[in-house]
Amino acid sequence: MSNQPCKQHYESLLALLNRWDHAYYVLDNPEVSDAEYDAVWQEVCALEAQHPAWVTPTSPTQRVGGKAIDSFQKIEHRLKMLSLANAFSLSETCQFFARAAQELDQISATLELVSEPKLDGLAISIAYQNGVLAYAVTRGDGEVGEDVTHNIKTIKSVPLRLLTSTPPEIIEVRGEVFMPKAAFAMLNAQAEDTATRRFVNPRNAAAGTIRQMDPSIAATRALQFIPYGLGAYQGTKVFTKHSDIIAYLTTLGFKANPYSQTLLASLEALTDNYHFMAEVRDSLPMEIDGIVYKIDDLAQQITLGFNARTPKWAVARKFPAQLQHTRLDAVDFQVGRTGVITPVARLTPVFVAGVTVSSASLHNMDEIERLGVCLGDEVEIQRAGDVIPKIVRVVKHGQSRQLICMPTHCPVCNAVIERSAGQAAYRCSGGLRCAAQAVEHIIHYASRKCMNINHLGSKLVETLHAQGVLSTIADIYSLSVNDIAELEGYGEKSAQNVIAAINASKATRLATFISALGIPEIGEESAKTLAHYFKNLTALRQASAEDILQVPDIGPIMARHCVAFFANANNQTIIQLILNAGVHWVDEATEHSVEKILAGQTWVITGTLSRPRNDVKMVLESLGAKVAGSVSKKTHCVLAGEDAGSKLAKAHELAVSIIDDATFMHEFDAFFNSAVKK
Repeated sequence: MSNQPCKQHYESLLALLNRWDHAYYVLDNPEVSDAEYDAVWQEVCALEAQHPAWVTPTSPTQRVGGKAIDSFQKIEHRLKMLSLANAFSLSETCQFFARAAQELDQISATLELVSEPKLDGLAISIAYQNGVLAYAVTRGDGEVGEDVTHNIKTIKSVPLRLLTSTPPEIIEVRGEVFMPKAAFAMLNAQAEDTATRRFVNPRNAAAGTIRQMDPSIAATRALQFIPYGLGAYQGTKVFTKHSDIIAYLTTLGFKANPYSQTLLASLEALTDNYHFMAEVRDSLPMEIDGIVYKIDDLAQQITLGFNARTPKWAVARKFPAQLQHTRLDAVDFQVGRTGVITPVARLTPVFVAGVTVSSASLHNMDEIERLGVCLGDEVEIQRAGDVIPKIVRVVKHGQSRQLICMPTHCPVCNAVIERSAGQAAYRCSGGLRCAAQAVEHIIHYASRKCMNINHLGSKLVETLHAQGVLSTIADIYSLSVNDIAELEGYGEKSAQNVIAAINASKATRLATFISALGIPEIGEESAKTLAHYFKNLTALRQASAEDILQVPDIGPIMARHCVAFFANANNQTIIQLILNAGVHWVDEATEHSVEKILAGQTWVITGTLSRPRNDVKMVLESLGAKVAGSVSKKTHCVLAGEDAGSKLAKAHELAVSIIDDATFMHEFDAFFNSAVKK
């Protein structure tokens, strides 16, 4: 046989395997026996061994073939990947759509909705270019996620090539990766046999699998993927309804969400739908934690737009927390970043809402007193929102009850535990010489919402602290490549990445630095308020409690903590060491002296830009603009980067001003240095 007919035969075998995979993993309707499938698979492998140049990324044999990766690369979403608002009752659900209907000048009971079981897994966006899987990325912070293509390719219900001869140029398929109940039970049974760590629930198992560096591990875990919508889309097909999108995705080779249906947003329809899904929940092959309701009409979705983080046209109706009874065996006392001592209940393990619960937070001693709980009592456990374990009440007093008492000395450093007048919290007085506080303080300082020091995660901080290399946040700036490269699991390149991230963090914002210092009771928003009011760090450090109380939204407790923090000699030394290391920012007085040339304007950003989207947003806001998530008649201007989609089309439709990426960067380049410090 010549090479050409041989290659045609090979390609016909690939098409056959892809068809059989789709029938088995997506349609749940196997077409052939395992023996027949295996025979064709072996023939394909033999042909690929003989003709390696024929092998393409879309061959079924390439689902698991990549090497293990060293780290997860960041990818910016073409369109934001948002979360959903939650509703915990029928009335909340009805009120959500009543507000939407009012904004649409419509009666809520006439709104057409799509109901979809809310899969309990991990949100993923899978991008295809000309029908071929290009990359897959996690939600991340909604704007930037992590590249997990190597693991997503191993999922048999994810087509490597879309099942169409006319694929769109670009399509981002967004959906949920999850582990079926049967696969989860098998995984934990294997863990028990091999004495390895068990996963607590299918969602954690799915998330942990997707974060594996080695795709061969993910390939053994039987993950599945079901889409729930689109991200960026460049194709010829026009959609008018969300249900049209889902139907189209099934023709491309994706699995349908079971029990999805359309209904009206009436009290009766929502009630019936909820009761039906609650009844079938336990019989489903996958875990669900609620129902997602979406307005079906896409034009109405565009009109409603978004809040800061959630769409105004979709809501997740959560199932109520499940309750179980168990025994309170002991209480541990944990030390937090600011020295707060938190009592943690140790329970006789009990299965609650799909998870084995063995501990729960008791919050503080006031909560223990309110519950009237003692060691040995039988208690009722609830997973709030099906996530956080909580003791709801005492069901039955134990025969030999023991009072729960706050220890007098810190369980970590043995310093005296103190309680300020009028406060519920007890605190370790050891400060940063307490190991628990020091480690948590450093982790907080380096976190993404604070100094954003990539690669300096909790495990590395704990290791460096244990070795005596990292005792305070100031020590971060004294770390060397050798300090890290010599650690197990690290090398020269990894160490250089950490040091590079540390150096990059030196250019920051005053508000960010104040938040990162970890002053008790001072969070991200309070730090912004203080920075805006005092303009520079020196003024804040010298301020009295009376001065700080003049700041809007800052109360007496916050003021006392601020003064005490900056009066502490150890803290003063640490701050000076950090400043000496080169950490800097533009004072708020200088920053806010920039003319607000865009004051009162509303801008919308769409597409991929030549600068990070967050930086562009900072520039616009520093010039007085409001950055919105959707285009409306009130929009002043749309900034359009590459691959701009529906927002750009909407801007044309409404005759809104449009500026392209290159023009914007040229005209506003001078503002980036003053507005962007990270």
